[in-house]
Amino acid sequence: MERSIYLDGARDPLIIAEGWMKDGKDVAIATVVETWGSAPRPVGSHLVIDAEGNFHGSVSGGCVEGAVVAEAVDVIDSGKAKMLEFGVADETAWQVGLSCGGRIKVYVERLG
Repeated sequence: MERSIYLDGARDPLIIAEGWMKDGKDVAIATVVETWGSAPRPVGSHLVIDAEGNFHGSVSGGCVEGAVVAEAVDVIDSGKAKMLEFGVADETAWQVGLSCGGRIKVYVERLG
């Protein structure tokens, strides 16, 4: 069986986002744009979020998804993109569970 680096349509966050938008949902995308140290997900990882807080994908392997989803709902409402940073030096990072010793920057923007 040949392994592919690409996800199928049922799992690819970008395809999921496109489907949600076709269904008339407001959608935001969160993308890992920078990592340092022991980061749980690589640069380019995506999490898509709709206005109701439903999400698909991952930017941190579960560590900070809740905080990113909450920020994404605000981005959908305001239309203003945000750059988020989580790391062990940041008190917020410990509150949301990023204790892996690294740091990540996540860019959140509304689609459409």
